[in-house]
Parts: sequence; C-alpha cells; structure tokens
Amino acid sequence: MPPSTRTLAKSVRSGKENGSNSRRVTMTDIAREAGCSQATVSFVINDAPGIRLSQETRQRVLETARRLGYGLPQVKVAVEAKRVRRAGRIGFIVDQLATSPEAVQAIEGLSQAAQGAGDLVFVSQSRNDPEIEAELIETFVEQGVSALVYMTIFTREVELPLALRNLDVPVLLLNCYTTGQSYPAVVPSEIAGGQRATHHLITRGHRRIATITGEIWMEAAQDRLKGYRRALATADIPFDADLVFNGDWSASAGYEATRKILDLPEVPTAIFCQNDRMAIGCYEALKEAGYEIPRDMSVVGYDDEEIARHLHPQLTTSVLPHRAMGQWIAEQLADGPDDDRYPLTKLECPLVERASVDKPRE
Repeated sequence: MPPSTRTLAKSVRSGKENGSNSRRVTMTDIAREAGCSQATVSFVINDAPGIRLSQETRQRVLETARRLGYGLPQVKVAVEAKRVRRAGRIGFIVDQLATSPEAVQAIEGLSQAAQGAGDLVFVSQSRNDPEIEAELIETFVEQGVSALVYMTIFTREVELPLALRNLDVPVLLLNCYTTGQSYPAVVPSEIAGGQRATHHLITRGHRRIATITGEIWMEAAQDRLKGYRRALATADIPFDADLVFNGDWSASAGYEATRKILDLPEVPTAIFCQNDRMAIGCYEALKEAGYEIPRDMSVVGYDDEEIARHLHPQLTTSVLPHRAMGQWIAEQLADGPDDDRYPLTKLECPLVERASVDKPRE
C-alpha cells in the first residue's frame, strides 16, 4: 500500500495570479523564527501524541505562530471537524519523488489542507513508467480513493493514462495540463515570475542584465526567459541575445556561464540566474574573480530553495508555489466540480527580496 502523508496544518486559500502578493506563512518560517526544526513546529501545532517537548518550547512555537499570523484558531476548528467526519482518501501519483523538493512541498500543501478537512493523502511514485502508472491507478481505485491527483516534476502538457480518463472520481493535475482543459490543472506562473525578477533589477537601476537559463527545451526555462524579455521591453531596454546564456539548472552551469559573462567586452551589472542552484555557481565564479555581491554585481535566483537563505549574501529569489498548488488542489476537491472545462490556473511566484541586489556601482 502506498505510504500516507499525514501532517496536519491550517488550510489557506492559495494566491492566484490576480490574488494577493503577500507570501503565506509556513512551518519553515515559524521554525526559523522560533529557533527550532520544522518537525518540532509540526509536533507542537498538531499536538502530536507521544512527543516529549518542554513547555517552554511549545509556548515559543505557539507564540511565534500567532505573531506571524499562522492562524492557529483555524487549525483547532479543522481538528474538531476531523473528529466528526470520516476521512476520505486522496491518491497522489508523481513521476519523480525522491529527488524532488517540489513534489514534497506540493504533497505537504495538499495533505495539510486535506487533513484539515479530515481527509488522508496516499502518495506513490511512477518513474514515468506507463505500466507502473496503470498498476498504481488500479490499486488506488481498489482502496476506494475519492479523488486522484496526477503530478509531473517538469511543467508540461501531458497525455493522461487511459485508466485515469475512465475514472468515476475527480482527477486533478498538478504542474501539468492537457489539451481541451478537461481536468482542473494548476501550474506556476513562470512568465510573470521571470518578469518580476528582472523588473526588480531594473527598478534598482540596472540596464545591462545578463540571464542564465535552464535547459531551454523545458517550458519553465522558456517562460522565465519570456518574462525576462517582457520586463526589458516594458522598460524600453533593447533585448541583447549576447546576454542570454544557456545552462542546465546545475551549479556548474551557473559557474561556467558567469565566467563567460565576465569575459564580455562590456560586463553587465546584474545577473538573473533562472534557478538557485545556478546562482550558487554564479556566486563562486564572481567571488573567484574578485567581485563583491551586490556591490560589484547584483544576482537574482529563482525557486527559493533552502540554500538561498544560507548564501552570503542571502539570495534574492522567487518562490515556486508548489505548496500553494497542493493547497489549491484541496480547495477544488472541497468545492466540487462545477464544469466540464477548466481554465488553466497559474499561481504567482512571489519575489523574496534579500541582500544580493543593490543599485549599480558608479
């Protein structure tokens, strides 16, 4: 039987493209402020049985959660609802799980919101194998799931397995979509995210901005580059193809591309790395060349991985909204289907301003 993800937390409405720009408080935020682990925060908020924590630690976590606006009263209401409602079962199939923090975040967001309503989430990995997918779907149906979620790690259009198309329970898509809009689907708003990141550099006075892309065959890389170009066009800055360097999402690619950027006849004043891992390599190349960040070069990343907070200086970056996407799935299940066609939902990628951006050096 697929393992279940069983962490209780508050259910919040996800910010969509036309929604709030504020970033929602997570257990990670509480843990950082309270000086403890995310697991400790989860144990306290869920009042987990059998966990021995000091009263001082519990009080510190609860006070931090209240101060940050986590919404503890809503959690208590959800717990009471769970006690009087029989749990439903939600099947979750993802192509890659073990190597993907994005999948874990999406599952966490869904399970938190779903368990707040008294539901359970059962997770399995398909490894992109059609036979495994078919067996998983059959197993979930036999287990009596009330809905199935289908997720891909790379944002893309998919052709759903035949077994999914013939189900009598709701099927929802996370980080992927189909032609015909026959299923509710949610993806990150990558174009807007790339535009927002580049616009942030422009507002600080940068006019010559290089960018390091991911593998350009991927929709995420294409859309972040579109956003970069839109921001330049909006600011009447001519697009210069010589400032676009292809990478592969790795730190090594960021390092190599940055070395090429520094060899340009006219060195840019800022670099938009289209993920945080390439920003790590970018940092190393800049420091190796004697550049100080952000005095000599401003750097922006993307994804808001945990490492972004531990770089020196801390990295300005954009949040991939996988946790919010998981919460969005739970909301759709709670609301119930209301149509047989579903416009693709795109959730914003908020910018997190830290210390890696400054105005150009005069």
